[in-house]
Amino acid sequence: MKLLFKQRFFSWFDSYDIFDEAGNVLYTVKGQLAWGHKLVIYDAAGREVGMVVQKVLTLLPKFEIYENGGYLGFISKEFSFLRPRYNIDFNGWHIDGTFLEWEYTITDRSGYTVADISKDIWHMTDHYVIDVKNPEDALHALMFVLAIDAEKCSRNNG
Repeated sequence: MKLLFKQRFFSWFDSYDIFDEAGNVLYTVKGQLAWGHKLVIYDAAGREVGMVVQKVLTLLPKFEIYENGGYLGFISKEFSFLRPRYNIDFNGWHIDGTFLEWEYTITDRSGYTVADISKDIWHMTDHYVIDVKNPEDALHALMFVLAIDAEKCSRNNG
């Protein structure tokens, strides 16, 4: 299952639309005023289904992940050289990225690929393609991509 992640061009806060391959909106993401990033995810019917919240005052960037109001885990940036690495406290997942931070792979604890993420650099706003192997993992993979994008935004604007 492929998700197409597109940041809206004119928005005061982070705002994204997530489409399927047929162009149907699956999720809408809206940033909310908070100290740090707070991204709320809504399904196509407008129901809140998830949230990504940046924890502030941490040594390395850290984001908590919530689904339907319940805490799932977190993603935190790891010390690394040349290639970005993130620790995920959820299902034994791990994320590695390429040197230029345009491609990432989420793997489970046995090394199986959960999702491949690639950034389309030919747009003025952030666009990603999230290729999720199991459709049941789509929302979770999306939340981790949102956290990575928010971390990169904070780093580049900070």
